[in-house]
Amino acid sequence: MKLYIGIDPGINGAVAFIPSTGKPWVHKMPDNPTDLRDLLRDSICLAEPIAVLEFVRSSPQMGVVSAFKFGWGFGRLEQVLADFYIPFTVIRPQVWQKHLGCLTGGNKNVTRDYAKNLFPTIKVTHINADALLIAEYNRTTHQ
Repeated sequence: MKLYIGIDPGINGAVAFIPSTGKPWVHKMPDNPTDLRDLLRDSICLAEPIAVLEFVRSSPQMGVVSAFKFGWGFGRLEQVLADFYIPFTVIRPQVWQKHLGCLTGGNKNVTRDYAKNLFPTIKVTHINADALLIAEYNRTTHQ
């Protein structure tokens, strides 16, 4: 079984999983590296995982401490994926949004509404919508 993983990094991000068979699921981004490791370990057992990690960068309105934490969290995600030998690619938001036909122009409601339609059995929020759509991008580009 293939397992397509989509990761929206950051404190308000999420990790989504779409198996080639079965129901998709999503988790809010874990608060610490141990919980992130455990989430991935428990989710990838008996599966052939492949991940897509959204490329993010700090923004000018972020403070120095916030920007450092943001970058540290992104690096942590790359390391945990590497530790579990999960192949992954890093993509910009515009790539997966264009592929799925949901360019936001900065309006997060676009991706939330699109994900709600695509995943009617999951409670889609602003926190998990992008991760679900990144996982869907992963699934449709790696079949």
